Amino acid sequence: MRQSGPWLRAAEGAMLLGPDGTPAPTVFAEMSALAASTGAINLGQGFPDEDGPAEVLEAAARAIRDGFNQYPPGRGTPDLRLAVAEHQQRWYGLDVDPDREVLVTAGATEALAATLLALVEPGDEVITFEPFYDAYGALIGLAGGTHVTVPLTAPDFLPDEATLRAAFSDRTRAVLVNTPHNPTGRVLPTEVLRVVVELATRHDAVIITDEVYEHLTFDVPHVPIATLPGAAERTVTISSAGKTFSTTGWKIGWLTAPPALVDAVTSVKQFLTFTGGAPFQPAVAVGLRLPDAVFTGIAADLAAKHAVLASGLAAAGFDVLQPDGGYFVIADAAPLGHDDARAFCLELPALAGVVGVPVSAFVRPDHAHGYRSLVRFAFCKRRSVLDDAAARLARLDRSVTAR
Repeated sequence: MRQSGPWLRAAEGAMLLGPDGTPAPTVFAEMSALAASTGAINLGQGFPDEDGPAEVLEAAARAIRDGFNQYPPGRGTPDLRLAVAEHQQRWYGLDVDPDREVLVTAGATEALAATLLALVEPGDEVITFEPFYDAYGALIGLAGGTHVTVPLTAPDFLPDEATLRAAFSDRTRAVLVNTPHNPTGRVLPTEVLRVVVELATRHDAVIITDEVYEHLTFDVPHVPIATLPGAAERTVTISSAGKTFSTTGWKIGWLTAPPALVDAVTSVKQFLTFTGGAPFQPAVAVGLRLPDAVFTGIAADLAAKHAVLASGLAAAGFDVLQPDGGYFVIADAAPLGHDDARAFCLELPALAGVVGVPVSAFVRPDHAHGYRSLVRFAFCKRRSVLDDAAARLARLDRSVTAR
């Protein structure tokens, strides 16, 4: 395997192999271990601590009892592929052929991996916005691609159009767009997406979208890039059940794309997991067909949880940056006198009994200066946990001032 210096890096703190060839810890694992060792509330990793809709859980249990426990079809069960196609039509008006234009995957991350490995050749450039979900850098590296980033800078976390245009070149093979965005929570405006489509068309690049937070937005509409003129024929749209239905451990994702792209991605996916999640696939199909009120209720509940945590962060003296959706809120620790978020996060369990993750973990080391004081906190937790975390954080200003 190629290495860059002693480490093959995806992003700061997101290293694949150490000098001795053994896996190295990510910042997220490091912070979770810190939470476990100190008894702090872990708001570092983005997974819920309560179950999703009862209808979805019962459908999985029923499928297990009914014997859906062996390999499902490689492209996914016919009913789940149909449910994905129905979902795209119902919410976005997209016509998708369930037999030729849908592929079920082991979560969105496998969909991303299979897509990049299928479509990117060594030396091809892949553009992402930065900060970026740490898997992006690693997967682009595994495909042999060159990672080109476009910064999203605080407080708005929107790209500069001139910088976005300059990022594209004749070597651009793909642009990976994550909206709603992790870690910033920004829903990219339609005008930004239109520029992406224009540039991808001009440079004959594939658009890959990560839309796993599509139903978790707060009064800001999610617009899939595939709905924009000229986009559908070159777009691989990726989502999953994990975030919407609080079933992150099931690892059921999917992608939709034109048949030629689905065929190419399937040729790689079959040698990754081949297939999986047999009893969970019918359960996710049930989830995708739930009434609109269930989806809006999930988003509203998450927005209320954000308000609890944001109030605690503000009371502690952080500058809190309002997300448009997703699981996370970004807080600036600079008003508390901390301009090194990584060092601050290592101190935070002792200061407040809470764990967060530095936003620098989602950027390249040489770009970290623009995000040095920013911390990401997850609010996809039980209300009682967030109430406790908010109360602890509200005492932080006094503890920092007393030092």
